[in-house]
Amino acid sequence: MRVALTGASGYTGGRLLEALVAAGHTVSVLVRVPSVPSVPERAGVRVVPGDLRDEKAAVDLVRGAEAVVHVAAVYRTAGHTDSYYRAVNVEGTRRLLDAASKCGVRRFVHTSTVGVHGDIALPPADETAPFAPGDIYQQTKAEAETLALAYHRDGKLPVVVVRPGAIYGPGERRFLKLFRAIARGRYAIVGDGRPFYHPVFIDDLVAGYLLALQHPAAVGEAFILAGPRYVSQQELAETIARHTGGRLLPFHVPARPLRWLGAACEAVCVPLGVEPPLYRRRVDFWTKSRAFSIAKARRMLGYAPGVDVDEGVARTAASYRQAGWL
Repeated sequence: MRVALTGASGYTGGRLLEALVAAGHTVSVLVRVPSVPSVPERAGVRVVPGDLRDEKAAVDLVRGAEAVVHVAAVYRTAGHTDSYYRAVNVEGTRRLLDAASKCGVRRFVHTSTVGVHGDIALPPADETAPFAPGDIYQQTKAEAETLALAYHRDGKLPVVVVRPGAIYGPGERRFLKLFRAIARGRYAIVGDGRPFYHPVFIDDLVAGYLLALQHPAAVGEAFILAGPRYVSQQELAETIARHTGGRLLPFHVPARPLRWLGAACEAVCVPLGVEPPLYRRRVDFWTKSRAFSIAKARRMLGYAPGVDVDEGVARTAASYRQAGWL
């Protein structure tokens, strides 16, 4: 198959690119100019310089493609303005949808996030749970998903939506600070440690993407792609401690003062374009529950994640040690 892919210079997109090429697909990738050297052209890969704000680049990317897998997005970087999130996550998606529709693409796999559901008061939530985004990232991802499914309903484009859980695995860096803090004995649980967290190991997520790309039942549907089970924040931290040889500090930190401090840091840093040392979305990591059912993906796609949190954390910690990061 000829596949157009965004986000190939990132962690998930890069792993997905390798899987697509290994499966024999020809892949065109959209890569921002500063990141082009990280995704060199090679057999089975065509690099299109540009980004999601560039209409011409979007058309160049999807021309001749049978399918599009849209992974790229502005993630939780508080140094960006709300308008930048919307320009990339919503309007960039619109440009890609328009280009795919005009070029006759037969399947468009759009990446959303379980974060569109917000804090899960009665876990586990499934795909029918209402949207309740808690920050600008989640809000713009909800808007982009709604837009993508509208293209499907209007007959413009066959669309599949995937909502990944918290992505982790060897080489992934968003969890690195957490692993380091626990490995060095400098980590205290924020809040009571009871909110749930639902990670997905990268290999399982990539397998889910390939099912969404090819399974006949996927079109027109949204699927939560997460790991075999969710865990409490306490269990997650204890598991990381066990596999890094670290320890948790013997006290918990109240969440409310941290939220106030995060708001103050954002108020000072964001207008200056500086990444705050602490922001409210980071506090949400500790205090909001994320627990989901993957029954729909199991039933309709045959999705079968096989890496439990214990094994996944062990493999991630080992990769960090091998890289000299721990």
